[in-house]
Amino acid sequence: MSAPRIERIQAETPELSRLIALSDAYMGGLYPAESNHLESVRALLGPQAWMLGVWSAGELIGCGAVKILHDDGEYGEIKRVFVLDGHRGKGISKAIMQALESHLLGLGIRVARLETGVKQPEAIGLYRRLGYRERGVFGRYQPDPLSLFMEKTLG
Repeated sequence: MSAPRIERIQAETPELSRLIALSDAYMGGLYPAESNHLESVRALLGPQAWMLGVWSAGELIGCGAVKILHDDGEYGEIKRVFVLDGHRGKGISKAIMQALESHLLGLGIRVARLETGVKQPEAIGLYRRLGYRERGVFGRYQPDPLSLFMEKTLG
């Protein structure tokens, strides 16, 4: 079997809609609606964003995106990193994060930020291993006891 491939997603497809619906359901099972800060696919396919998909054996098994923001300094906000359950633990999320960070560096953006939930220890562990550190709220977020805000200086 060939290695999963990561490519930019530029249009909404039924396969992407299905993956995002699974992500929404997963997050909805962990957090109340007011603590879910889920970005729409439309926003992540817009001009200030860059979305990636991961394919294995012709199936979309993961995704991630980054939005370029200027509301609290210039930074890229990592959004929607999600991998199907049967493909977790294989380094796919790490590869998505690295591709998103490389994209930001290519644009000259040196700060990556993200918001994640406190009930996701695997995600938090990955972000910490990749060099993300906890910080206070940023951008348009409000304090939330179920949210963890993180940042990394790139390069």
